[in-house]
Amino acid sequence: MVVFSFLFAFFTNWISYPPVYDVSTIDGERILFIQEMEYIEDSTRSLTFEQVREQRFHTNASFQPRDYNPSSAYWVKVRLYIPKDNQEQWLIEFYDQTIDNLRAYVPTVQGDYRLLQFGDQFPFDQKTFEHKNFEVLINDRLEGMQTFYFRIESHAYVDIRIVLSTINQFVHYALNEYFLYGIFYGMILMIILYNILIYIAIREIKNLYYTFYILSVGVFAMCVDGIAYQYLWPNWPEWNQVAHGVALFSVIFWSILFSRKFLNVTARAPKLTKIIDAVLILRTLWFVFALAFDHELFQLRNIEIIPLSIIFYASIYVWARGYKPARFFVVAYGFLFLGFLVKAMVMLSVIPISIPSYYSLHVSFVVEMLFLSFALSDRVRILKSMRDRALFRIIKQHEENMSLKDKVNKELEQRIRLRTIEMEDKNNLLREVNEKLTAQTKEISQINSILDLDNWKLKNNIKEILQNRLVNKNLTLEEFNGIFPDKLSCYRFLERIKWEESFKCNKCNNDKYITGKDHFSRRCSRCGYIESVTSNTIFHGIRFPIEKAFYILYVTNNQSERFTLDQLSEMLDLRRNTIWSFKKKIEELLSTVDKPEKDYLRNFFMVHSN
Repeated sequence: MVVFSFLFAFFTNWISYPPVYDVSTIDGERILFIQEMEYIEDSTRSLTFEQVREQRFHTNASFQPRDYNPSSAYWVKVRLYIPKDNQEQWLIEFYDQTIDNLRAYVPTVQGDYRLLQFGDQFPFDQKTFEHKNFEVLINDRLEGMQTFYFRIESHAYVDIRIVLSTINQFVHYALNEYFLYGIFYGMILMIILYNILIYIAIREIKNLYYTFYILSVGVFAMCVDGIAYQYLWPNWPEWNQVAHGVALFSVIFWSILFSRKFLNVTARAPKLTKIIDAVLILRTLWFVFALAFDHELFQLRNIEIIPLSIIFYASIYVWARGYKPARFFVVAYGFLFLGFLVKAMVMLSVIPISIPSYYSLHVSFVVEMLFLSFALSDRVRILKSMRDRALFRIIKQHEENMSLKDKVNKELEQRIRLRTIEMEDKNNLLREVNEKLTAQTKEISQINSILDLDNWKLKNNIKEILQNRLVNKNLTLEEFNGIFPDKLSCYRFLERIKWEESFKCNKCNNDKYITGKDHFSRRCSRCGYIESVTSNTIFHGIRFPIEKAFYILYVTNNQSERFTLDQLSEMLDLRRNTIWSFKKKIEELLSTVDKPEKDYLRNFFMVHSN
């Protein structure tokens, strides 16, 4: 029976084209490419299943990914031969989890077809298995020749590869794949947490940029793998239509910011800084336009080669100019650039789709993350080495400074010692000079004492002479002004005459007083009456200087006729009538008052001689 089945399959494959796949000849798994399968391109997307079954399917061995038309729907037919004694449970799997709408027309035991509908535009729980890919389970009761039809419709490129495998093989492959995904995303999570801790510790913005970049890489990889659809937004399938574009933009955006900061291109390559900023702005505008108006622009992923190329060139340029931390950065972005380049060549059908080419971007991300981590640690190591060298130079310079300081201190001590000796000599000389000056000062003081005594005697003699002349009534105005030069001397003279013996208040006869607010005035301590020095005298209420009034009284007492009123007016710079009035007031008092008061007024200036 087995021989018959083998011969039947061989004969069928040789007679018909394309071949029928006998599951009994498949060792656990068989990958079917679009180039070896029958398909129909429905450019109108209007053909029904009944119409398609009547159509003639064809194969195209030269079909390439660039030949895929997103505006069309593709019908694929797969013929399987299932032996009657088949003991395995088989399934059909589509690797590309980005298919928008996948309809599977599966034959039943009754001879008709059952429709199964999948796609990333439907909720995740609509899948047959909770797996990132799309799987169609083959009924284990089917046998003989069975034909499966699949309708594929998507707004973007679809990798039309169908895998025919057993359940055991699928479970084995799925577990290994998810295990590798766990390692991959675990590395990303560890690097993110590590850089967050580093940022909290040292507060360098480049670590924060790198954290966002790695996070964006993780989200983008999850979108590519279908993991994000399974775990992040299983009930929001509409996100699948823009998630790739958003995540890829985030990768490029944070990559540019991190590279710009890490390489310090602002200081090391100013011209490249302007180019990088321009590319970042244009890429951002492109993203905003695509997100708001045309999601189809997200499919032009090959444009990311431009910013990656500029960053790669900038890293090489900065490294060539002597920035050592850029060496690991160059290697890291070299692998990333290579991964994007391989992915772009796959999309352009330059190289065929295979496991290495399909996962080239993942491998490049892993290698890039490792080397970028090396770059960050190498930068820290270089900075630490520079800090250690700077610290060593500081210590050495400090030692030199201390040595120089000791030398200078010794010189200063020597100079201070010499200066001290010199100062002591000068102090001794000054001491001798001071002793001489002290002796001379004593001699001068003795001479000054003798001179002061002589001056005092001379002044007394002059004063006595003036007083005698004052009494003898022959003083000139200049000589009189020598005795009474100003009003203060006159007030002081009046105070002496008026209150020499005692004070008695004119209001209450109290003999206690305090000094008044005006010069030479006294205030009664009992009644508060204030008495000026001129009150109750002939000088009270005069409207000209008192020293001139003193001279008029002096001339009047002398009864001298040698000065006329006109002469006195010219001498004293007073009006003639003023002098005449005051002189008449004196004469009236001398003629009317009692004899004691008259004698007091007559002998007014005699007090000055006592």
